[in-house]
Amino acid sequence: MELKVGDTIPHFKAKDTNGNDFDSQNIVGHKPLVIYFYPKDNTPGCTTQACSFRDQYEDFKDLGAEVIGISSDSVTSHQKFAKHYKLPFILLSDSDKKIKKLFGVPSGLFGLLPGRVTYVTDKNGVIQLIFDSMWATKHIAKALEAVNKLVS
Repeated sequence: MELKVGDTIPHFKAKDTNGNDFDSQNIVGHKPLVIYFYPKDNTPGCTTQACSFRDQYEDFKDLGAEVIGISSDSVTSHQKFAKHYKLPFILLSDSDKKIKKLFGVPSGLFGLLPGRVTYVTDKNGVIQLIFDSMWATKHIAKALEAVNKLVS
C-alpha cells in the first residue's frame, strides 16, 4: 500500500542516530514534518541530499518543521554519517525496511536501488506533498516550498 497526499502518516518506531527509541507519535501531529527516504549513507547523491537539508535546516526550523531522514543503514552507519557531515536532524535506521513498506516507498532504477522519496506533512500529520525523484538535490527546494505554503 502506497501512501498518498491526504493520508495521515502511520505510526512507526525505529532507532535514531543515537541508538534511542524513536516513536512517531511523539512528533507526528505536533508540527510540520519533512520525512525523506534515501538509499544509503555516504554515497554521492545521498550525501549531497543530506548536506543540502543540513544547509537549509534552520529555514525548516524557522517554519516550525522537523526534518527526518530514513534509510536501511545501521545506527552505527548513521552515527558516522551524521558526525562526518554535521547533520543536525534526525536519522532513523529502518534496517528491516518496515517503515519503507509502511509508507509504500517504491524502489528506483528498475527496482535496483532503494527509493528516494520525500513526504511533507502538515502539523496534523496529513501528507501535503510526496516527491519521488532520484535527483537528490531537487528534494530540498520542493520540501521547503511545501512547508512555506503550510505556514503562510
